[in-house]
Amino acid sequence: MKKIMGCALAMCLMFGAGFGFMPMLSKPAEASETKEESKAEGGVPEVSFVEMKPLVLPVMDANGVSQIISLVVSLEAATPEIKAEIEKMSPRLLDAFIQDMYGALSGRGAMDEAGMVQVGYIKARLNRVSAEILGKDKVKDVLLQAVQQRPV
Repeated sequence: MKKIMGCALAMCLMFGAGFGFMPMLSKPAEASETKEESKAEGGVPEVSFVEMKPLVLPVMDANGVSQIISLVVSLEAATPEIKAEIEKMSPRLLDAFIQDMYGALSGRGAMDEAGMVQVGYIKARLNRVSAEILGKDKVKDVLLQAVQQRPV
């Protein structure tokens, strides 16, 4: 008897959409259409991000390299068109990021007394370099996705 009831319940669930439950299934699709329409009308601004290749940089002290820093950076583009430009210029940006940060991590402001990276310092430098390469107002912000430090 339990098997028959279980089969009957399964059949009701499988074929239930044909017996008057179909309107309930179409409502979420209508809701998603209204969300897309509200985005197109300007309800939610479109955000575009470009994830860059990881940066691996040394930190040097009087005895040589003391640690290695790995950074994963994403750039927030002002528009989708600028996103495409950032993607096209990414090799030049990576080169500029490495040139700017190489050795800068060993200077004042980059590390605190405990040897931890000062994220605000890094973000400010990367924002400045992005503006120099791409032009002002193209990159809204530099986002640090990951920061790793390894002693050598």
